[in-house]
Amino acid sequence: MKKLFVSAGLIAAGAAGVQSVSAQGSDVVSPKAWSVGANLRGFYDDNYDLGAGKRGSFGSEFSPTISYNLPLRQTDMGIRYTYGLYYYQNRQDLHGNVNPFDQTHQADFWIDHAFNENWHINLNDTFAVGQEPELLQPNPLNQPATPFRVNGNNTANHANVILKTQWTRELGTDIHYGNDFYDYHNKGFDLIGGAAGPITVYPGGTVLPGVPGYQQFAPGTSASLAGLLDRIEQNVGGDVDWTFNPELTVFAGYTFSIANYTGDEPIAIYNYNVGGIQLVPGGPIFGGTARSLVYKSSDRDSLSHEAHVGTAWQILPNLSLLGQVGVQYTDNYNDPLQHDTSFNPTANISLSYTYTTGSYVQLGVGQSQNATDIASVDSGGHLTEYQESTVVYADINHRLTSKLMASLIGRYVYSTYESGAYSSASDDEFNAGINLSYQITQHFSAEVGYNYDDLQSSIPGVQYDRNRVYIGVGATY
Repeated sequence: MKKLFVSAGLIAAGAAGVQSVSAQGSDVVSPKAWSVGANLRGFYDDNYDLGAGKRGSFGSEFSPTISYNLPLRQTDMGIRYTYGLYYYQNRQDLHGNVNPFDQTHQADFWIDHAFNENWHINLNDTFAVGQEPELLQPNPLNQPATPFRVNGNNTANHANVILKTQWTRELGTDIHYGNDFYDYHNKGFDLIGGAAGPITVYPGGTVLPGVPGYQQFAPGTSASLAGLLDRIEQNVGGDVDWTFNPELTVFAGYTFSIANYTGDEPIAIYNYNVGGIQLVPGGPIFGGTARSLVYKSSDRDSLSHEAHVGTAWQILPNLSLLGQVGVQYTDNYNDPLQHDTSFNPTANISLSYTYTTGSYVQLGVGQSQNATDIASVDSGGHLTEYQESTVVYADINHRLTSKLMASLIGRYVYSTYESGAYSSASDDEFNAGINLSYQITQHFSAEVGYNYDDLQSSIPGVQYDRNRVYIGVGATY
């Protein structure tokens, strides 16, 4: 599968403010076998908790990294581990037993092997435990299911393997498999039943006085993040590419994907009436018995088929285009009430321009679907299945001097909800970051930066904004 190039700076969007960011991607290796480093930062985050009230805090971060790379004649393999320790002064000042520390872990493993000049395999895996969305979903072209910081030890693992074969000088194929695993710390639910409150009747959305027999989440509670978002996403597919010349390659391919939600918890409730109820426009309403359909995590399981075409074009020695467009068919086959299917466009387009040594601009757009922590039911029993998201980004890295580097990152995401009570709702998210890094000596550096996040939503209570500033030093050896 063709992989769109994404710079390390763009991957760090949002995370550069407080979270640790690996200095290199897994496809960039150190010239020596062992490498160690550490960053020490002080920061201020004006909305770190993202609760009902905006809560800010000064704090500090310590993030050491160790990596090992083993280059062999036909094989390159390596491993890297980064630990993050974050202290929040505001938590220390709060009354009660509030832990002022957060911890994160990120482990990267990669192996790249050439069987011969025509057969080549690449395997990479990233395992992360943390709170920031950029750590759990590091690809900025894929919208995180929770676009904000989440308390607890949340776990994600991303594994990919690609087998590349060059059959002739012009004809080649890629066979790929991907596996994404998510496990959220926030678990548990509290359901109650009774006669209080109105009942929404199926079909038609008519509201009757409260009658016994229905269920709902306890007041002040809702479905857990584990119930909503614990899942395994798998994809398998292949591409056929044709090389016209060293500067131009075109390709076409297919990907089959399946998403299995593993939380095994209630995520939404649809209350309706049975036992003689008859709803006819303008007609009478007969008595019935209240019943509840409790949606479980696995009710959002889905499978999809995606077909695409694309090109990799080296327009100029310093200007390249890598683009892919397609269409995706999704079947939410496990919904117990409404079996929904849909067609949606897909896209991954990136334009990169290197205008001087060490300085470049990258622009891109992506279109895909993603999981969401919103699960609502409309009057007809339709459940929110996922989001459709369009991502537009810009990444500028400019070398001001031989030792001073400036980075500017911007990302805009427009998302809409598929089915459910918020099927017509949308989110607008904007992320921006600026960073200045100065190389003091070969082994020591200093940096300062600012990150801004803003989410506007049609859904009440979802929107937020967040400002983060930081200053720090780093050491590598």
